[in-house]
Amino acid sequence: MGGAQAPTPLMLKRFLYRLYERQLLSEVFRRPLPRHLGLIQDGHRRYAREAGLASLAEGYRIGAEKTEELLAWCAELGISTVTLWWLSTENLARQPDEINDVLRVIEEKMAEWIRGGLVQRLGMRVRPIGLLDLLPVGALNALRAAEGATRGHDRMLLNVAVGYGGRQEIVDAVKGHLRDCFARGERPEEILGGLTPDAVDKYLYTYDCPDPDLIIRTSGEVRLSGFMLWQSAYSEFYFCDVHWPAFRKIDFLRAIRSYQHRHRRFGR
Repeated sequence: MGGAQAPTPLMLKRFLYRLYERQLLSEVFRRPLPRHLGLIQDGHRRYAREAGLASLAEGYRIGAEKTEELLAWCAELGISTVTLWWLSTENLARQPDEINDVLRVIEEKMAEWIRGGLVQRLGMRVRPIGLLDLLPVGALNALRAAEGATRGHDRMLLNVAVGYGGRQEIVDAVKGHLRDCFARGERPEEILGGLTPDAVDKYLYTYDCPDPDLIIRTSGEVRLSGFMLWQSAYSEFYFCDVHWPAFRKIDFLRAIRSYQHRHRRFGR
C-alpha cells in the first residue's frame, strides 16, 4: 500500500512562502498604511536578458502582468491612489523597435483591463499623465479610452505616467499658473506675490492627489530619475534589488512594513 507522497523541496518552499506572506500581511494591517503609492517599475530589459527570453517585449508583457497583481495587492490593503511610471520623456529617445514594444503592451493592457473587467473589479479610475501628445495615436487612443471608460470609478485612482518627466511637470504647472494670472490681468508684482508652493500645487498633473507617502523603485537603482520631484519632498523611499517582472507580494509587503516603521517628520 502506498502512503502519502513526501513533500518535495519545491512544495515545501511554496508552503513556507505562503506562510511568510500571511505573516507579513497580518503585520502590515496593524499599522497605518500609505494612502498614495508611487512606483518606478525598473528592470524589464535586464529581466528579459537574464531569463533568456526570446525578446525584450516578453519582459514588458510579464511586467504588465505583474502590474495587475500589484494593483490587486494595493486594493487588498485599501491604498486608494497609485502612480506608476511606465515611460519617461527620455525613454522616448530609445530605439524605435523597443519603444514600439512598450507602447504595444500599453495598448494591449489598457484594452484588456477594460474587456477583462480588472478596472471594474478594483473600482479603478485610470488617468494618464505626462506629455501625452508625444505618443503615437494608437497608444494615446488606448489611454484615453481607458480614462473615459473608468471615469465613474472611485475606489482607486491609478495615475499612469507615460511620456512623463518630473521637471517638465513643474514647468507645466508654473506655466499653467502664469497663464491664468495673465488671463485675469494681474500685474507683475501680484503674479510674483502669488507664486507660492500652494499655487503651483494646483497645476500639477496630480493636483487632486495627496503627495505619495511611499515610492518604491525596483531593480537596484537608488535614485528617483525625475519621478514626482515636486510631490516627493517628504515621501519615504524603498529601493528593491528585484527586477520588476520578478517582484513578489512579499517584496511589496516588506516595502510597506519598512514604511510603517519609519518616523515621518515632514521637515519638522
